[in-house]
Amino acid sequence: MELENIKHSLSHILASAVKSLYKDVKFGIGPAIENGFYYDMEIDLKDDDLKKIEDKMKEIIKSDIPFEQKIITKDEAREIFKDQPYKLELIDEIEEENVSIYILGDFIDLCKGPHIKSTKEIDIDSFKLDKLAGAYWRGSEKNKMLTRVYGLAFESKEKLDNYIKLMEEAEKRDHRKLGRDLDLFHTEEEVGIGLVLWHPKGAIIWRLIEDFWYKKHLENGYELVRTPHIGNRKLWERSGHWGYYSDSMYPPLEVSQSLKENQNKEEIKDSEQFLLKPMNCPFHVCIYNNSPKSYRDLPIRWAETGTVYRFEKKGELSGLTRVRGFTQDDAHIICRKDQVEEELKKVIDFILFIYQSFGFSIDSVKVYLSLRDENDKMKYAGTDEGWNFSESILRKVATEKNLDFVEEKGEAAFYGPKLDFKIKDVLGREWQCSTLQFDFNLTERFNMTFKNANGEEERPFMLHRALFGSFERFIGLLLEHYAGALPFWLSPIQIKIIPVSENHIDYAMEIKEKLKEYRIEIDKNNDTIGKKIRNGEMEKVPYLLVVGDREKESNTVSVRQRGKIDLGVMSIEEFLAIEK
Repeated sequence: MELENIKHSLSHILASAVKSLYKDVKFGIGPAIENGFYYDMEIDLKDDDLKKIEDKMKEIIKSDIPFEQKIITKDEAREIFKDQPYKLELIDEIEEENVSIYILGDFIDLCKGPHIKSTKEIDIDSFKLDKLAGAYWRGSEKNKMLTRVYGLAFESKEKLDNYIKLMEEAEKRDHRKLGRDLDLFHTEEEVGIGLVLWHPKGAIIWRLIEDFWYKKHLENGYELVRTPHIGNRKLWERSGHWGYYSDSMYPPLEVSQSLKENQNKEEIKDSEQFLLKPMNCPFHVCIYNNSPKSYRDLPIRWAETGTVYRFEKKGELSGLTRVRGFTQDDAHIICRKDQVEEELKKVIDFILFIYQSFGFSIDSVKVYLSLRDENDKMKYAGTDEGWNFSESILRKVATEKNLDFVEEKGEAAFYGPKLDFKIKDVLGREWQCSTLQFDFNLTERFNMTFKNANGEEERPFMLHRALFGSFERFIGLLLEHYAGALPFWLSPIQIKIIPVSENHIDYAMEIKEKLKEYRIEIDKNNDTIGKKIRNGEMEKVPYLLVVGDREKESNTVSVRQRGKIDLGVMSIEEFLAIEK
């Protein structure tokens, strides 16, 4: 008995339970998904309804009701589903004359199956209704918002319980919650959904990561460039984004007059159109083309922390992981064919170094080699020769670097193949971060060339790469991986000094001066010492230094390490030796 069949059958049982409990329900679809199932319905439900629906599902399961398949004509199906508009829409799209339905008691659904034979095959303790969500019919914002009921389903109660515990831990680690609790960032509609406002502590984390990024790029032979946030429409037409990427771009800004002139409805004279950049690459190409290049100039490695803007769908936005304005840790390597392999290997080494630097195990890195679909070559830029070379060399370096990779045909970008790197956090969840891509599009469209050793014009190879993917997503990953308890060097506040009373603030100031190379706060609130300590622990500060009469007289501090570890009383010199 396959778990997929059980999950699919549970979605039908869910719909049957809802039908028996509520009137006038309009049903959408109910597929099996990775950890369970869902069903979309036109109905107003509350969280409190889930327990009632789940009990009804268990009642249906215990009744040993068979799943019966029938093949009927489309006209017969239309009669059965005459009061179900979403089912009628699906029927109209079926090309065959006959359709498949499944009967479960008095519930009938349009479905190809397969299903289990009877409800009794399901362990009633191995599933659970999980949550409610909104979902546009067929995923389009133009359609009606339906209620989606999610359920969990596993092979056994033990696996279900383990998953629930994992999700409870994930909820505690949710970077959105941590962002609020630790006062790091927020978003608000008045500013714009998907646009992040970084608070002082969050901005410190960002700056620490960015400084590390700059330092390591300079050490690895990169040069830094800066580019605008907007670009003329002509640029995006030439790059191909105007035609290939328009679904993810903001509409043009008409630049012809000031806001005041516009408000006064003054006549428009000359007009230009500008677009918020969704990518940095065309700007880097323009810098390259600004002056002639020789084979001796290559490779060129240009890096930029450039903020880009993409019109992500409102329902897909989520914290720092899916936003509309984000900063890519972007770089482009422009090189000769004979330099490609070495440059690829250098980037891979750089990616793995970055992961290790932030506390991730190399063993947790999974790599996906995205290739073109050879049966649909018209979708892709570049020549067969270029694609064959780039795909084979990506495969070669991934193998030689002992990367754990899988090949995915048809997943390449239209402009070239790529390696996507995913890392696992402490909960075993995969996060898409680094990417390394070939580009056959921009080199052609912008006629990028260099003079080879024979004095002839030759087209360079262009590699796109990002190590973090974006600063926003990477910070979200770090927060969840460490549950907000960031490593000492990344903590916005590294040390909090807690005076027992106002009489000890002066001594706290002396301690702060001695430790001025660190990021320190003094808790001057008029709270009890116990509350001050609890607040410091909730803020996930690595070290709390308590100072009172005893510490002042002996020129010491009482040290508490994050995790409620009491290290005792010690001198400043002894404390400094701990972290160093």
